[in-house]
Amino acid sequence: MNKGVNKFLNKAGNNKMCPVAFIFKDDKLLIGLRNYTPDKWKKISVWTAPGGRCDNGETLETTLRREVYEEVGINDLKFTDYLGSVPGAKEGDVIFVFKAETNQEPKLVEPDKFSQWEWCELSDIPSNFINPESLKLLNIQV
Repeated sequence: MNKGVNKFLNKAGNNKMCPVAFIFKDDKLLIGLRNYTPDKWKKISVWTAPGGRCDNGETLETTLRREVYEEVGINDLKFTDYLGSVPGAKEGDVIFVFKAETNQEPKLVEPDKFSQWEWCELSDIPSNFINPESLKLLNIQV
């Protein structure tokens, strides 16, 4: 594990902080097709990685573990690196990007928000990934 990862995982957050986990299994990245609606943001379907907003005072790690479990049913995560932060899709949001590994398979836990989850080769990341800036932290251009 990268020595700096714990420093960032233990950081207390607020509702403008959105940690995201780039979860890998067998060198493939877990991505999900998120279906937004105008009442939540705008009518759009985009690919994304598991993650979400911090509750005030919640650590980034607690948020990530909660969000990953709520979104894909994975509770066995090993955080291996903190990759950096990028601006979020909504003004003022900050995305904190962590790299993680698992041996578990994703489940479609929230079919009202996501239509699918899949393991993707890094060379095959769809062009409609919600935050291409975050992918640059993995040296990926879409």
